[in-house]
Amino acid sequence: MFESAELGHAIDEETYNREVPILREALLEAQYELKQQGRFPVIILINGVEGAGKGETVKLLNEWMDPRLIQVSTFDRQTDEELARPPAWRFWRQLPPKGRIGIFFGNWYSQMLQGRVHGRIKNAVLDQAIDGALSLEQMLCDEGALIFKFWFHLSKKQMKARLKLLQDDPLHSWRISPLDWQQSETYDRFVRFGERVLRRSSRDFAPWYVVEGADEHYRSLMVGRILLDGLQAALKVKKRRPPQPHVAPLAASLDNLGLLNSLDMSQSLDKDDYQEQLAAEQARLAGLMRDKRMRRHALVAVFEGNDAAGKGGAIRRVAAALDPRQYRIVPVAAPTEEERAQPYLWRFWRHIPARGNFTVFDRSWYGRVLVERVEGFCEPGDWLRAYSEINDFEEQLSDAGVVLVKFWLAIDQDTQYQRFKEREQIAFKRFKITEDDWRNRDKWQDYCDAVGDMVDRTSTAIAPWTLVEANDKRFARVKVLRTINEALEQAFARD
Repeated sequence: MFESAELGHAIDEETYNREVPILREALLEAQYELKQQGRFPVIILINGVEGAGKGETVKLLNEWMDPRLIQVSTFDRQTDEELARPPAWRFWRQLPPKGRIGIFFGNWYSQMLQGRVHGRIKNAVLDQAIDGALSLEQMLCDEGALIFKFWFHLSKKQMKARLKLLQDDPLHSWRISPLDWQQSETYDRFVRFGERVLRRSSRDFAPWYVVEGADEHYRSLMVGRILLDGLQAALKVKKRRPPQPHVAPLAASLDNLGLLNSLDMSQSLDKDDYQEQLAAEQARLAGLMRDKRMRRHALVAVFEGNDAAGKGGAIRRVAAALDPRQYRIVPVAAPTEEERAQPYLWRFWRHIPARGNFTVFDRSWYGRVLVERVEGFCEPGDWLRAYSEINDFEEQLSDAGVVLVKFWLAIDQDTQYQRFKEREQIAFKRFKITEDDWRNRDKWQDYCDAVGDMVDRTSTAIAPWTLVEANDKRFARVKVLRTINEALEQAFARD
């Protein structure tokens, strides 16, 4: 794969000086058109052999284009803040918004490759990491992102010659880093495993481009032309074709149609039992959150449910058990302009807590397969692929030690009607009821179908759904607290 990048291509000074102004003008024009359209982001991954011109090329791109619209991020060393969260968190938070360009050094490929070169992981783990990277890239592309992956290459002889040249030059010897010398010793392993990564992760939606790095003029023009061709082609497509569904609507499943109807909605607690059990479960949660084993975990609770099912009341009883510094409540409403400029899951990734902390999502990433599906706010292909994207997301959380509990608070239609009328009549509850709430009652069965599909497709061993019979608020609140406590205790027992 790398043989063609060791042929010693070169471009003379005259040709380079003639072509650069034309290329630069075209790149600027494409960059401003990208910003004006604001339809998709551009993500550029920079990888390859040390000394092959990665930094110099990116520096040149910033000179040729408008650097105000380019965000360069490097991920060489993880900060304490990053180490306390799932590995993908550090990449998600740096994704460029639509209309902008993001350049990533030390990206997800760098991490896995260095791990394999230095023997920290085996090929099986490397291949698993490659599959994870492809899943991420497929999701980003499905959301509209344009991805370029560049591998800058030098032969072993070329690399050593460049290091020797820099070492002997007192004005430029500072440019040699410890990583340069380290890679000169591990070059053969680095290239061998690098080829494995490229071969397994080059796809039509995110291909690799191998750039010969020996001649600075050649590599600069090659990268510039590739970017220009890709940008111009993407900008000509005025509207992204929505992903096409590959299966029939999932609500046709007979099992799903009776899921919520099978719940025993008569379950209840009298006031005395409620007060006793509530206090016991709150004390249990407070103790678990203070347990030293919590330092190895984060806690995330997702609350979904019918309108007026009592999500807010249940969340308040959970929060009442804890010091406010231990938790954060994230209310999820319609996405903001900033959030719409990013992939769908971005606004949830950014709120994933560090180890030892607890985040409550009042509504969540399941909005795509619930309200967005039922109300037609996204294409069928978008919500159909969301099931696998959500499962991947939750698996990453679980692998990083996050304890994830997911609640669907269910009430029947009669109970909902009573609570709606009550909210209209009580002044301090009136803000809770809107015309949309009444309108949504007409789509009751559509939402039941969506919930059935959601539970069927996303209730997994690592992140099961808990269906809460919420006609009786007391029963629901205690069940929520008890479920959280049991999930934490099970996680601690596995440590």
